[in-house]
Amino acid sequence: MLPASDCFKSIASGLQRDGYALLPNFITPLLSAELARECNAQNLASLLTPAFVGHGAQRQRADLIRGDRTHWFDPLAMSVVQAEFWDRMQALRRDINQHLLLGLETFETHYALYPPGSRYRRHRDRFRDDDLRVLSMVCYLNEGWLEHEGGALRLYLHTPQNGAPAAETFRDIFPHSGTLIVFLSAEFEHEVLPATRDRFSIAGWFSRRA
Repeated sequence: MLPASDCFKSIASGLQRDGYALLPNFITPLLSAELARECNAQNLASLLTPAFVGHGAQRQRADLIRGDRTHWFDPLAMSVVQAEFWDRMQALRRDINQHLLLGLETFETHYALYPPGSRYRRHRDRFRDDDLRVLSMVCYLNEGWLEHEGGALRLYLHTPQNGAPAAETFRDIFPHSGTLIVFLSAEFEHEVLPATRDRFSIAGWFSRRA
């Protein structure tokens, strides 16, 4: 794993250049395994609940749109491994603010478990009536993941074409243990493709202060 300073510098550079950054081994294999075990234990204890879409008065269950089950981190009642992950993300937030001046003030995050065959259809993370979310992140917790098992995050890109309208392409990011993807919430549509095994991750958002 890269030293924190090099790791954060790589993420800031990717965001500035491409609007997204991908970093394998953002967390150690040990921390990833401990987080995955905790997420699975919460699922077995029925602490993970079906996810919602929208927010505020528009928040609703949407089983046809997304099939994951989630559990939010509570900053006042985190486990030891959650606190370790949280502290690393807060250090990343401070570094990005220092280098890119994005004004990131808050962070929210949750476990996400996608059972086999479930997905999250194409969407953006920023709400239509709320522009506070600036960066989206996902950190994967799946040891020994094989690409034929599916479960990729498909990130839709727009590539300039010599003055012509940008052509749409995509990049598939497979959920290998310890890998982190960070991207601009307002800029990138994305989806989660179905997998053939349980798919564990931590998803979160860095936001501006209201």
